[in-house]
Amino acid sequence: MGIVYKKYLHGDKVLGCNACKTHFATQEHIISKDFYGMYGKAYLFSTVINVYTGEAEDRSMRTGLHTVQDIHCAECSTVVGWKYLVAYEKKQQYKEGRYILERTLLHYMPGC
Repeated sequence: MGIVYKKYLHGDKVLGCNACKTHFATQEHIISKDFYGMYGKAYLFSTVINVYTGEAEDRSMRTGLHTVQDIHCAECSTVVGWKYLVAYEKKQQYKEGRYILERTLLHYMPGC
């Protein structure tokens, strides 16, 4: 796979991997905190960094059928959420191209 070059974020609250503390996003990238994942609360993000995606697959979720890709931490490969590729219901299409990160898999780093 080669050398992984991580990017670092600065701000009042940086969210990162709970396992290895790799930066993913800042609080300003959160679109909504009203989501749930496999482990409980989850956040919808406009963008995240230092992740890679898995294979695309269709998943039936509470809000309908979606095509998604799991997202993995670029440092430790932990699955930390998923990326929405396609939402088949019109009122769910705002999620397309956005990311879900599971709250229990995140680490808050204040004052980075």
